[in-house]
Amino acid sequence: MSTRLDHWVNPAPFDPEEREATTPAQERYYQASQWQIMWWKFRHHRLAVISAAVLAFFYLVVVFAEVLAPYNLHSRHTDYIYAPPQDIHIFRDGRLVAPYTLALDYHLDMENLRRVYTPMEDEPRPVRFFCLGDSYRFWGLFESRFHLVCAPENGTLFVLGTDRLGRDLLSRIIYGARISLTIGLISIVVSFTIGIVIGGLAGYYGGWIDAATQRTIEVVRSFPEIPLFMALSALLPVDWSPIAIFFGITIILALLDWPGLARAVRSKLLALREEDFASAARLMGASPRRIIAKHLLPSFASHLIASATLSIPTMILGETALSFLGLGLRPPITSWGVLLNEAQNISVVVLYPWLMLPVVPVILVVLAFSFLGDGLRDAADPYK
Repeated sequence: MSTRLDHWVNPAPFDPEEREATTPAQERYYQASQWQIMWWKFRHHRLAVISAAVLAFFYLVVVFAEVLAPYNLHSRHTDYIYAPPQDIHIFRDGRLVAPYTLALDYHLDMENLRRVYTPMEDEPRPVRFFCLGDSYRFWGLFESRFHLVCAPENGTLFVLGTDRLGRDLLSRIIYGARISLTIGLISIVVSFTIGIVIGGLAGYYGGWIDAATQRTIEVVRSFPEIPLFMALSALLPVDWSPIAIFFGITIILALLDWPGLARAVRSKLLALREEDFASAARLMGASPRRIIAKHLLPSFASHLIASATLSIPTMILGETALSFLGLGLRPPITSWGVLLNEAQNISVVVLYPWLMLPVVPVILVVLAFSFLGDGLRDAADPYK
């Protein structure tokens, strides 16, 4: 025996314009674009936001390197060879005063065959700000002498010490940031262009194009990376100009990094090209280029963003390693790897440990890019 269940029907007429009541915050979220949603999610990733600020500071240094460096890149102070880092004091006789340094005096240590520097407490030298110092050509465009910070009158300002030629290490690190950070960006643009184009064609068309691409990737990845870096760098002519060597190293780094991205793009496109949205676009007459660029690639943008931010530090480390071994950039070009090349001798490092300081910005930039990549990947993930 069946039991009849009562049910209730709303007698009110249906209004297609009527919507469920929502709060202003919900309305703002529903009407936001994809990029706005990504930004809101990214802001909640504290470590990624801090990393973005750190990277913004480093690239600001790249833009205004000449102004921020206390000395010119090639300024030499032969009386202060291997001078240790100078302290900047803001207190004197228990009172807060303008920042100043102490004059340096030195004597020769004949037992260890090195100079020993001693700060002279009775000779304070005030540091100058927004001042005229060593001349330079800003981005090679025009002459200027304006600096944010300058050495005191008749004094020195070696915050991170000097090298074997008496050149200020802080100024050289600031100038070196321009090369080390720029080479990462240029390399990743070239690498991503090659990887996305080749991987996109292989994944969308398949067949012999896919087979040829896979075999090429396998051949490239079969070579040990470091020896291949060294071999290709050694092929660069020694009589090339510094700019030519810079672009040569950039292209080498890019040509060895694209296979990983190409394989990832290829595997994603093989899976996505049969999805309904791709089939619908194909039936509506969209060209393969438009389907790949407008429909398939944006569907896994989170992976591309994470790969880009994680590949840039790889490029920076590659250039640093090559220059450290003497196979990458060479003087007069100055990069962090070139600066570390002077710290190869362990006895020099023991006597003058401040020559290892260029490794600090390398570590900071690599970590910042890694954390930024994690934050961007989470923000672009539609399932989070």
